[in-house]
Amino acid sequence: MIIGITGTIGAGKGTVVEYLKSRHNFSHYSVRDVLIEGLNKRGMDLSRDSMVAIANELREKNGAGYFMEVLLKKAIEGEGDAVIESVRTTGEIETLRAKAPDFYLLAVDADPRVRYERIVKRNSSTDKISYEKFLADEARESHHTEKWLINLPVCISQADFKLTDNDTFDDLHNQIDKILMKLSFGH
Repeated sequence: MIIGITGTIGAGKGTVVEYLKSRHNFSHYSVRDVLIEGLNKRGMDLSRDSMVAIANELREKNGAGYFMEVLLKKAIEGEGDAVIESVRTTGEIETLRAKAPDFYLLAVDADPRVRYERIVKRNSSTDKISYEKFLADEARESHHTEKWLINLPVCISQADFKLTDNDTFDDLHNQIDKILMKLSFGH
């Protein structure tokens, strides 16, 4: 089984991934890792703006499903169930649905203030921004119609399952476990 993770900025995608890895033995494949490697090769800064720019460039040049093809190949070569983080375009969803028969898309969302507080706490290189910049980044990733550009609301609307991460880790973990049980891959 391959699970793709989509969702808003700071919603808890990484928390879902960590739980799937630690509790359910999923292998993890990340678009962010591919982007960081590309940015390092080019000597570019590791900001969200740089990541979005290089991601858009690579999708436009290599096809809307470029990252999913790269990560799906690794997931298929690996053993067991896999989680791919982060599905951000409709072209990526189409690629995964076409090429991975046991694919399911999970979307994660939370209240914007909760999400902003989380990114401030995690303090990664892409998260040192104001609340206004956070909202502007999200707006920028919410309106494109081209299959190779980010459109989080549309990706979320196409998810097979939706998680709300406003509460505790236990609440989120329970939601994940219920989904996995529905898929007959639970405990």
